[in-house]
Amino acid sequence: MQATELDPTLSQTLADAGRMPLKLVIANKRYSSWSMRPWLVLKAFGIAFEEACIGLGRPDTSLQISHYSAAGRVPVLLAGDIAVWDSLAICEYLAEQFPEKAMWPTDVAARAMARSICAEMHGGFTGLRSSMWMNIGASFPGKGRTPEAQSDIGRISEIWETCLTQSGHHQFLFGAFSIADAYYAPVVMRLQIYGVSMAPALQAYADRVAAHPAVAQWIAEALLETDRVDKYETYPDLPAA
Repeated sequence: MQATELDPTLSQTLADAGRMPLKLVIANKRYSSWSMRPWLVLKAFGIAFEEACIGLGRPDTSLQISHYSAAGRVPVLLAGDIAVWDSLAICEYLAEQFPEKAMWPTDVAARAMARSICAEMHGGFTGLRSSMWMNIGASFPGKGRTPEAQSDIGRISEIWETCLTQSGHHQFLFGAFSIADAYYAPVVMRLQIYGVSMAPALQAYADRVAAHPAVAQWIAEALLETDRVDKYETYPDLPAA
């Protein structure tokens, strides 16, 4: 793996706190839902980090990513000599390194559920991801509503309703903003992009996620990007829902 230099001021700030300086390598904010998740966790919990972005769809994209990850994918978190190259693994690493931030719910049962729904998102919902990709700034209303995507939306609605009900319909899935909300934030983006209507309580939750300062910052920065990947910018002529 190629060595990388971290910003000296950031390195000193984290060193003063007794922690390794962090660098998060991501792809375009416009498209990369997997990059969005750990980035939101770092921002939402006030953890200092340096950011590097590798543009998708370029001739040297794979080469640039290989400098950071043998797996050939982003995001990657660098902490000194440690590299963590999976979004959920990054979130778990951060929760372990910053226990005072309470990134997972403190209640044992709620924490188990939060981890379970993140793992379900991490390993499932392929219908939604494949036919309703994230493109912040685009609008594809009615597109991508395959039976598999509709089934995934139904399951996500069930998850959100269950979590919000159990938490007493507080702001977020488990009361305070957690890794679970960061993990479902790209779903909120997709619902907006594809014009998916949700039940009022679930739509209100989605609106709160979109308005969270970390999410709002990601959206604002995504809208400022000028790089475009053609295959994500147009939608095939599929039947509308």
